[in-house]
Parts: sequence; structure tokens; C-alpha cells
Amino acid sequence: MLSTTYKNMLSTKSVIRELAEFAAVRGAEIGYENVHDFSLGNPSVPVPREIDETIIRLLNTKTSRELHGYSPSLGIQSVKERIAANLNRRFGMDYGPGHIFMTAGATGAIAHAVRCVCAPGDEVLTFAPHFPEYMPYINLSGAQLTVVPADMADFQINFDCLEEMLTEKVMAVLINTPTNPTGVVYTAATLQRLAELLYKKQAAYGHDIFLISDEPYREITFSGVECPYVSHFYDNTLSCYSYSKSLSLPGERIGYLAVNPAATDAGLIVPMSGQISRGIGHNCPASLIQLAIAENLDVSVDMGIYETNMNILYDELRALGFKVRKPDGTFYIFPQALEADAAAFCKKALDYDLIFVPSDSFGVPGHFRIAYCVETEKVKRSLPALRRFVNETYM
Repeated sequence: MLSTTYKNMLSTKSVIRELAEFAAVRGAEIGYENVHDFSLGNPSVPVPREIDETIIRLLNTKTSRELHGYSPSLGIQSVKERIAANLNRRFGMDYGPGHIFMTAGATGAIAHAVRCVCAPGDEVLTFAPHFPEYMPYINLSGAQLTVVPADMADFQINFDCLEEMLTEKVMAVLINTPTNPTGVVYTAATLQRLAELLYKKQAAYGHDIFLISDEPYREITFSGVECPYVSHFYDNTLSCYSYSKSLSLPGERIGYLAVNPAATDAGLIVPMSGQISRGIGHNCPASLIQLAIAENLDVSVDMGIYETNMNILYDELRALGFKVRKPDGTFYIFPQALEADAAAFCKKALDYDLIFVPSDSFGVPGHFRIAYCVETEKVKRSLPALRRFVNETYM
């Protein structure tokens, strides 16, 4: 008999992936260059040349076993040492290699983090609007994800709701900054207030509450916006990072879990993650890509392209009458739709070959996400279609 859990999931597939598949089919019909596909957060900026050059050099200088053999289950020691040193230099932390666990992207880091600090039946809180895949990430671990309603004014944290929902059953809080889908960065004031509340609740309940910080967009901020390092504010922080965005390497599935050295039992979490891997089939990312990123920790893609795309879209959306908060970073913008039903709005946009993602699966109504990680020329070519859509449908 097939698993009913996963069989039932077939009827609730990722809306983002379904729209990306629709765009591909439509592109085969009319030419993909004529489809204004803003569905998937797949980086468009090329991988930095340093990455390619490093990989070529490694292939020419390292043995086959070093590059293609199994790596240690907790990650390659020299890679972990470099990542720890880089984080310490950049953020004033005190990581050692024993606080770094190499993962298949931020997704793999979250999968290990939640299993380290939660037992089946424990509750994890996150904040709307949130990345829809948090639901399977958390719920399929045996824990239960509960969504705190959004602060619709500025997409920071709704502390009134959080304090009420932060019950004794909660063992972890999952945050994402800069956030997908809004592009908002949590301010230092927000993070300080969150930390103070978590410390207060830990003391009241007599157990740890961990903060799982999903940080794949940490390097993508605009116009001098600072993204505070979450572990500075709260000891029991587990940072989940991916090189998918900063180095345009989503297909390589490389990232890490960084355990705040001040966390409770900090020295156990990475070894525990190695045991968790035995149960979820993780077994460490590829040796070649671990070695390659270790030599390029201060390299990044050209983030200016994303800011250029954001400004083009933000200005056009405002000119067309959309209510929208200007993103602080990422490559997403989250306008309010021109009707209450976001799904209906996005369906009508398909008639103009505009592929937007409705906000329902992100946990808020009446908005839509535009992933502008596409070529700037394609952003500009989408504007006439956006104008026609708005003028013909809503004017």
C-alpha cells in the first residue's frame, strides 16, 4: 500500500512549481522569450567566474577520490574551518568547525535543525507571509508548523499575536530575513524584541526555545540596507544558509547549518545532525562543490542587477496604482493585487502571459509575488504587457 501522506500531497503541489511548469509549456507554444515568467526564484545572474575557475583548477590538481569520493558525514573539516573563520571575521562570532554542518542548501539545514530541537508533536511558529514549503519541511519532521498572522503594515513581526501564540508547546521559531516573499529585512529592533520575548518565555516555561534562522538571501540587500546577523541577538540560534542565491548555485545544493556557540548543548547539535542524516538520507553534499565554495567565501554575484530589476518594477507598479512596500533585498516584490482574490488576479494575468504567484499559499490574502531574478531586458519587455493587463482588466 502506498503512503497516504505523500499520496495526498499530490493534490496540494507547490503552486510556484506548477506555475513554472505552466510557463515552460506556454513557452514551447509561443517562445519562452514571449512569456513573462516571474514564478520561480531561480537566480538569473551568472555564477561568478571565480567559481568556475576554481572547479577547473580542482579537477586538474586534486585526486579523483578527493573530489568525487565520500566526504565525512559532518562535512569536510577544512571547509568547515574556513566557513567558521569567515563568519567570525564578518559577524564577530566565535564559531569553530564543530559548529558548522554542511548541508544540501538551506533546505537541508532546516531539515536537520528542526529535528535536532523538536520531537514529534512539538510546535514550531513562523510568520506570515512565509515561504510555502515551510509546511512540508516542518510537518513531515513530525513537528507541527503554526503560522503567526502577518503584520500587514510593514511585514515585520506581529508581536501581539506572537506573544499569545508562543505557548509552552512551542520548541522553535522559524524566521526568514530577508524574507521570501516580501523582500523585507527584519530590523535590529525587531530582532532584539523577538530575542527578549524568547528569553522571557524560556524562563517561564523552563525549557529551551530555539530560533531557526533561514538566511539564503542574507547577502542580497539594497541601497545600503543592513541585514543584522540573527545569532547576535539570541543564543539559541541555528543559522541555515545556502549559496544558491549569493553564488547562483541552486542546482549544486550547497549550504550549511551554523550553531551559535552560546546555544544550549551547542557541541552536540552538529554530531546529532550526522545521525539525523542517517534517517533522512542526506549523507552530506558533494565533495567538489564543498571544496569550491570554501575558496570563494567572499565572492558573490552582481547584486546590482537585482536592485535594478526591483526599481524598474517598483516604479512601474506604483505608477499603475498598486500598493506595494519597496523591498530591502532578495529578488522578490509582493504587491497588493487589484482585487481581493489573489488567485483570480493571477489567473487573469495569464491571459497576458504574465506569470505571478498568488499570495494564498504564503499565508496572506490579496497579494502576489513577482520573482524578478530574470534578465533586466526581460523585465523591461514585460512592462507593456503589465500595462495592458491593468488598463484592460481593471480600469
